[in-house]
Amino acid sequence: MHKSLIKSKVFTLIALVLLTVAFTFPMVAYHGTLNKIDDGKKSEISGVAVKVWNFYNQIMYKSTTTPKNAHNDLKKMISTSSEIGVASFPIWAVSLEAPNYPKEAFPEGIPVYFHFDGFSGEVHEMNTINHYIGMDPMWRGGQLEREIGIYALLALSLIMIYFLAFNAKVLSLMMFIPVSLPLLFIADYSYWLYWFGHNLHDWGAFNIKPFMPTVFGDGKVAQFVTHSYPSIGFYVIVAIAFFSLLAILAKKKALKEMGES
Repeated sequence: MHKSLIKSKVFTLIALVLLTVAFTFPMVAYHGTLNKIDDGKKSEISGVAVKVWNFYNQIMYKSTTTPKNAHNDLKKMISTSSEIGVASFPIWAVSLEAPNYPKEAFPEGIPVYFHFDGFSGEVHEMNTINHYIGMDPMWRGGQLEREIGIYALLALSLIMIYFLAFNAKVLSLMMFIPVSLPLLFIADYSYWLYWFGHNLHDWGAFNIKPFMPTVFGDGKVAQFVTHSYPSIGFYVIVAIAFFSLLAILAKKKALKEMGES
Protein backbone atom coordinates (compact mmCIF):
# COMPACT_ATOMS: atom_id res chain seq x y z
CA MET A 1 0.00 0.00 0.00
CA HIS A 2 1.18 3.50 -0.85
CA LYS A 3 2.86 5.26 2.09
CA SER A 4 0.65 8.35 1.79
CA LEU A 5 -2.45 6.17 1.64
CA ILE A 6 -1.44 4.57 4.93
CA LYS A 7 -0.97 8.04 6.42
CA SER A 8 -4.41 9.02 5.18
CA LYS A 9 -5.98 6.03 6.91
CA VAL A 10 -4.13 6.75 10.15
CA PHE A 11 -5.21 10.41 10.12
CA THR A 12 -8.79 9.41 9.38
CA LEU A 13 -8.81 6.86 12.19
CA ILE A 14 -7.52 9.47 14.64
CA ALA A 15 -10.29 11.88 13.59
CA LEU A 16 -12.90 9.11 13.85
CA VAL A 17 -11.74 8.04 17.32
CA LEU A 18 -11.81 11.64 18.57
CA LEU A 19 -15.31 12.14 17.17
CA THR A 20 -16.54 8.89 18.69
CA VAL A 21 -14.98 9.25 22.14
CA ALA A 22 -15.81 12.93 22.69
CA PHE A 23 -19.22 13.15 21.07
CA THR A 24 -20.87 10.26 19.24
CA PHE A 25 -20.55 7.55 21.88
CA PRO A 26 -21.73 9.61 24.89
CA MET A 27 -24.53 11.14 22.82
CA VAL A 28 -25.81 7.73 21.70
CA ALA A 29 -25.44 6.14 25.14
CA TYR A 30 -27.15 9.06 26.92
CA HIS A 31 -29.80 9.74 24.25
CA GLY A 32 -33.25 10.35 25.76
CA THR A 33 -32.04 10.13 29.37
CA LEU A 34 -32.82 13.75 30.25
CA ASN A 35 -36.38 13.28 29.01
CA LYS A 36 -36.78 10.26 31.29
CA ILE A 37 -35.43 12.26 34.23
CA ASP A 38 -37.80 15.15 33.52
CA ASP A 39 -40.73 12.72 33.22
CA GLY A 40 -39.86 11.05 36.51
CA LYS A 41 -39.05 7.73 34.83
CA LYS A 42 -35.82 7.03 36.70
CA SER A 43 -36.39 3.27 36.55
CA GLU A 44 -36.30 3.37 32.73
CA ILE A 45 -32.77 4.85 32.58
CA SER A 46 -30.36 2.21 31.30
CA GLY A 47 -27.33 1.13 33.29
CA VAL A 48 -25.16 2.04 30.31
CA ALA A 49 -26.46 5.62 30.33
CA VAL A 50 -25.70 5.90 34.06
CA LYS A 51 -22.16 4.54 33.70
CA VAL A 52 -21.41 6.72 30.67
CA TRP A 53 -22.70 9.88 32.38
CA ASN A 54 -20.77 9.10 35.58
CA PHE A 55 -17.56 8.59 33.59
CA TYR A 56 -17.82 11.67 31.38
CA ASN A 57 -19.07 13.90 34.18
CA GLN A 58 -15.65 13.67 35.84
CA ILE A 59 -14.42 16.42 33.50
CA MET A 60 -17.58 18.53 33.81
CA TYR A 61 -18.28 21.62 35.90
CA LYS A 62 -19.67 20.90 39.38
CA SER A 63 -22.30 23.31 40.66
CA THR A 64 -21.76 24.81 44.10
CA THR A 65 -25.33 23.75 44.93
CA THR A 66 -24.70 20.08 44.14
CA PRO A 67 -23.88 17.93 47.19
CA LYS A 68 -20.29 16.70 46.97
CA ASN A 69 -21.32 13.09 47.54
CA ALA A 70 -23.47 13.34 44.40
CA HIS A 71 -20.62 14.44 42.11
CA ASN A 72 -20.18 12.05 39.18
CA ASP A 73 -23.13 9.94 40.38
CA LEU A 74 -26.20 10.29 38.18
CA LYS A 75 -28.52 8.43 40.55
CA LYS A 76 -27.57 10.65 43.48
CA MET A 77 -27.87 13.74 41.27
CA ILE A 78 -31.43 12.71 40.45
CA SER A 79 -32.33 11.91 44.06
CA THR A 80 -31.00 15.28 45.26
CA SER A 81 -32.79 17.16 42.44
CA SER A 82 -29.45 18.54 41.26
CA GLU A 83 -29.14 20.13 37.84
CA ILE A 84 -28.10 17.51 35.31
CA GLY A 85 -26.57 18.17 31.91
CA VAL A 86 -25.62 16.00 28.96
CA ALA A 87 -22.66 13.63 28.77
CA SER A 88 -20.78 14.71 25.63
CA PHE A 89 -17.79 17.05 25.72
CA PRO A 90 -18.70 20.73 26.23
CA ILE A 91 -17.76 22.85 23.22
CA TRP A 92 -18.18 26.42 24.40
CA ALA A 93 -18.37 28.03 27.84
CA VAL A 94 -20.13 31.24 28.86
CA SER A 95 -20.08 32.68 32.35
CA LEU A 96 -21.53 35.77 34.02
CA GLU A 97 -20.21 37.72 36.98
CA ALA A 98 -22.17 40.26 39.01
CA PRO A 99 -22.04 41.82 42.50
CA ASN A 100 -24.94 39.62 43.65
CA TYR A 101 -22.87 36.52 42.80
CA PRO A 102 -19.84 36.87 45.12
CA LYS A 103 -16.62 35.12 44.19
CA GLU A 104 -16.62 33.24 47.47
CA ALA A 105 -19.89 31.48 46.59
CA PHE A 106 -19.46 31.41 42.81
CA PRO A 107 -15.71 31.25 42.04
CA GLU A 108 -16.39 30.67 38.33
CA GLY A 109 -19.30 33.09 38.12
CA ILE A 110 -22.46 31.58 36.64
CA PRO A 111 -21.16 29.24 33.93
CA VAL A 112 -23.07 27.44 31.20
CA TYR A 113 -21.57 24.99 28.74
CA PHE A 114 -22.87 24.38 25.23
CA HIS A 115 -22.76 20.87 23.77
CA PHE A 116 -23.86 19.41 20.44
CA ASP A 117 -26.85 17.82 22.18
CA GLY A 118 -27.70 20.22 24.99
CA PHE A 119 -26.34 22.17 27.93
CA SER A 120 -24.63 21.74 31.29
CA GLY A 121 -23.65 24.01 34.15
CA GLU A 122 -25.86 26.56 35.90
CA VAL A 123 -28.57 26.42 33.24
CA HIS A 124 -31.50 27.26 35.53
CA GLU A 125 -29.69 30.24 37.04
CA MET A 126 -28.62 31.49 33.60
CA ASN A 127 -32.21 31.31 32.36
CA THR A 128 -33.29 33.31 35.41
CA ILE A 129 -30.71 35.98 34.56
CA ASN A 130 -31.81 35.98 30.92
CA HIS A 131 -35.42 36.47 32.01
CA TYR A 132 -34.28 39.48 34.02
CA ILE A 133 -33.31 41.30 30.81
CA GLY A 134 -36.22 39.96 28.72
CA MET A 135 -34.24 37.23 26.97
CA ASP A 136 -35.72 33.83 26.07
CA PRO A 137 -34.56 30.71 27.95
CA MET A 138 -31.66 28.94 26.28
CA TRP A 139 -33.67 25.92 25.13
CA ARG A 140 -35.40 28.17 22.57
CA GLY A 141 -32.21 28.31 20.52
CA GLY A 142 -30.75 25.51 18.41
CA GLN A 143 -33.66 23.12 18.90
CA LEU A 144 -33.27 21.62 15.43
CA GLU A 145 -29.50 21.35 15.84
CA ARG A 146 -29.88 19.45 19.11
CA GLU A 147 -32.50 17.13 17.62
CA ILE A 148 -30.46 16.19 14.55
CA GLY A 149 -27.01 16.48 16.15
CA ILE A 150 -26.67 12.80 17.01
CA TYR A 151 -27.72 11.75 13.50
CA ALA A 152 -25.41 14.31 11.87
CA LEU A 153 -22.42 13.01 13.83
CA LEU A 154 -23.30 9.40 13.02
CA ALA A 155 -23.43 10.44 9.35
CA LEU A 156 -19.98 12.04 9.71
CA SER A 157 -18.71 8.79 11.21
CA LEU A 158 -20.03 6.87 8.20
CA ILE A 159 -18.36 9.32 5.84
CA MET A 160 -15.04 8.71 7.58
CA ILE A 161 -15.52 4.94 7.48
CA TYR A 162 -16.31 5.00 3.76
CA PHE A 163 -13.37 7.35 3.20
CA LEU A 164 -11.18 4.74 4.88
CA ALA A 165 -12.52 1.92 2.72
CA PHE A 166 -12.91 3.54 -0.69
CA ASN A 167 -11.11 6.06 -2.87
CA ALA A 168 -14.06 7.74 -4.59
CA LYS A 169 -13.48 11.46 -5.15
CA VAL A 170 -16.90 12.35 -3.73
CA LEU A 171 -15.81 10.94 -0.37
CA SER A 172 -12.83 13.29 -0.30
CA LEU A 173 -15.21 16.17 -0.93
CA MET A 174 -17.53 14.99 1.85
CA MET A 175 -14.57 14.83 4.24
CA PHE A 176 -14.49 18.62 4.08
CA ILE A 177 -17.57 18.56 6.33
CA PRO A 178 -15.57 17.49 9.41
CA VAL A 179 -12.82 19.88 8.25
CA SER A 180 -15.32 22.74 8.49
CA LEU A 181 -16.86 21.57 11.80
CA PRO A 182 -15.27 24.33 13.98
CA LEU A 183 -16.41 27.05 11.58
CA LEU A 184 -19.90 25.55 11.31
CA PHE A 185 -20.22 25.51 15.08
CA ILE A 186 -19.02 29.11 15.50
CA ALA A 187 -21.34 30.30 12.71
CA ASP A 188 -24.36 28.58 14.26
CA TYR A 189 -23.43 29.70 17.78
CA SER A 190 -22.98 33.30 16.61
CA TYR A 191 -26.33 33.26 14.80
CA TRP A 192 -28.19 32.16 17.92
CA LEU A 193 -26.40 34.72 20.07
CA TYR A 194 -27.54 37.39 17.61
CA TRP A 195 -31.08 35.99 17.65
CA PHE A 196 -31.29 36.03 21.45
CA GLY A 197 -29.80 39.53 21.69
CA HIS A 198 -32.15 40.96 19.05
CA ASN A 199 -35.38 39.29 20.18
CA LEU A 200 -35.71 40.71 23.67
CA HIS A 201 -39.12 40.92 25.36
CA ASP A 202 -40.59 43.75 27.38
CA TRP A 203 -41.52 41.46 30.26
CA GLY A 204 -37.98 41.66 31.61
CA ALA A 205 -37.44 43.49 34.89
CA PHE A 206 -34.69 45.50 33.21
CA ASN A 207 -35.14 46.69 29.63
CA ILE A 208 -32.08 47.08 27.43
CA LYS A 209 -31.58 47.81 23.74
CA PRO A 210 -31.04 44.87 21.34
CA PHE A 211 -27.39 43.85 21.34
CA MET A 212 -24.95 41.26 20.06
CA PRO A 213 -23.70 39.08 22.94
CA THR A 214 -19.95 38.49 23.01
CA VAL A 215 -19.00 35.47 20.90
CA PHE A 216 -15.39 35.29 22.04
CA GLY A 217 -13.78 37.14 24.92
CA ASP A 218 -15.10 39.37 27.67
CA GLY A 219 -18.03 41.74 27.52
CA LYS A 220 -20.72 43.42 29.59
CA VAL A 221 -24.53 43.20 29.64
CA ALA A 222 -26.33 45.48 32.08
CA GLN A 223 -24.46 45.00 35.38
CA PHE A 224 -23.11 41.59 34.34
CA VAL A 225 -19.56 40.93 33.14
CA THR A 226 -19.58 38.15 30.56
CA HIS A 227 -16.92 35.65 29.52
CA SER A 228 -17.22 33.53 26.39
CA TYR A 229 -14.48 31.05 25.49
CA PRO A 230 -13.95 27.65 23.87
CA SER A 231 -14.18 24.59 26.09
CA ILE A 232 -12.46 21.22 25.71
CA GLY A 233 -14.87 19.99 23.04
CA PHE A 234 -14.01 22.85 20.70
CA TYR A 235 -10.33 21.92 20.76
CA VAL A 236 -11.36 18.36 19.98
CA ILE A 237 -13.33 19.41 16.90
CA VAL A 238 -10.36 21.55 15.82
CA ALA A 239 -8.20 18.40 16.09
CA ILE A 240 -10.82 16.44 14.12
CA ALA A 241 -10.75 19.12 11.41
CA PHE A 242 -6.94 19.10 11.35
CA PHE A 243 -6.57 15.33 11.00
CA SER A 244 -9.41 15.18 8.45
CA LEU A 245 -7.62 17.74 6.30
CA LEU A 246 -4.34 15.83 6.59
CA ALA A 247 -6.20 12.66 5.56
CA ILE A 248 -7.61 14.37 2.46
CA LEU A 249 -4.25 15.76 1.41
CA ALA A 250 -2.43 12.47 2.01
CA LYS A 251 -4.97 10.49 -0.01
CA LYS A 252 -4.89 13.05 -2.82
CA LYS A 253 -1.11 12.74 -3.00
CA ALA A 254 -1.27 8.94 -2.95
CA LEU A 255 -3.90 8.70 -5.69
CA LYS A 256 -2.01 11.18 -7.84
CA GLU A 257 1.21 9.19 -7.58
CA MET A 258 -0.71 5.96 -8.18
CA GLY A 259 -2.29 7.46 -11.27
CA GLU A 260 -5.88 7.14 -9.98
CA SER A 261 -6.86 10.78 -10.10
